[in-house]
Amino acid sequence: MGDFANRVFAVVRRIPRGKVATYGQVGRLIGAPRGARYVGYALHANPEPGTEPGCVPCHRVVFKDGRMATGFAFGGPDEQRKMLVAEGVGFDEEGRVLMDAFQWDGRSDGAGTESEPSGPPPDFDWKAELGE
Repeated sequence: MGDFANRVFAVVRRIPRGKVATYGQVGRLIGAPRGARYVGYALHANPEPGTEPGCVPCHRVVFKDGRMATGFAFGGPDEQRKMLVAEGVGFDEEGRVLMDAFQWDGRSDGAGTESEPSGPPPDFDWKAELGE
């Protein structure tokens, strides 16, 4: 995998059980604030999906409104929902994740370790990212 995908996988591995992150949130945490679509592409190529240690739990990444991908990922949104429910994630009556309660803060890693929020690397080129 390339550097972008590896950075995506590193962040997604930090999302604790019972929490979700958005594609855009993952993009911001790796220094690509406009890269939500590319985060999705990287997760589509996830070489180690699952919940076991070392795996990339991409089922914990959802759209910003709490909806899940409708494509073939995980066997479809029903399978993704089952995986999230098994981890204790709650949903509203329309089948969206209750983001206020279950969105990851970007700092904790599920093992009781807190860190400062990740941000762009020191050499991040904002002008190039924003097309200026």
